[in-house]
Amino acid sequence: MIRPILAASLAAILACATVACSLAEADRRVNFYSPAEEAQMGTDAYHDVLAKGKRCTDAEANALIARVGQRLAAVVKTDQQFAWEFNLLESSEVNAFCLPGGKVAVYTGILPYCENEAALAAVMGHEIGHAVARHGGRRMTQGVIMSGLETTLGEVLKAKGVSETNANLSLAAFGGLSQVGVMLPFSRTHELEADAMGLEYMAQAGYDPQEAVRFWQRFAKLGSSGPAFLSTHPQSGDRAQKLGELMPKAVAQYQAAPTKSGIGAQVPARYRTVPAPAPAK
Repeated sequence: MIRPILAASLAAILACATVACSLAEADRRVNFYSPAEEAQMGTDAYHDVLAKGKRCTDAEANALIARVGQRLAAVVKTDQQFAWEFNLLESSEVNAFCLPGGKVAVYTGILPYCENEAALAAVMGHEIGHAVARHGGRRMTQGVIMSGLETTLGEVLKAKGVSETNANLSLAAFGGLSQVGVMLPFSRTHELEADAMGLEYMAQAGYDPQEAVRFWQRFAKLGSSGPAFLSTHPQSGDRAQKLGELMPKAVAQYQAAPTKSGIGAQVPARYRTVPAPAPAK
């Protein structure tokens, strides 16, 4: 039988969780940060990344990144002030990002999975979608709200006379509940939204949108480090399926593009080999 004091803790947790879950409905409307504030933070963070990272010196690879980036930037419609920058960083990390303000970086580690220009456009378009949709500011806002809810829960438990030990247990439970039930689903929703935006950008820029599906099918071979519901990103196979559902509109946009590049050029020869998976420990 649950002791009354723990029952009170559970009730407080569920009350806060109910409020937190309502954030999903307000996600698009709630952002504590202005576009200018986001852009300044993005610029500062970008300069820090470039200062610490190693820029790629491969002229062909840099030209590829610049060409794809400029074509995508030309079709992006946003009322935000974007000062576009595109950089390629020499790193085995399989990643890319676009910070607020249009600051894009691609790691050479992702190029083998791209294989060609169109897949690279899918990756870069996806990252640009995050910036245009202001996912960074929205995620920071969610963090502030969740932090406030946790503080409120602590005060509620204190007022009810809950012991420090039980209060800490309750706060830990709330933290886990909010992470799995609210924050991670928000992130997965943002990923799928960016996928859809990136698909449209690449199609409008004249890249074959079908290559986005093929990219995620290739990327799915990386596997997953844990259950989908505990990941900030949807499973690669699921993303490929979702993109397939959006394909008719993207194909129509591709057909309407004034210039079509198909899958474009291959990535430079030195970046075409996918590294062998690390041996199991």
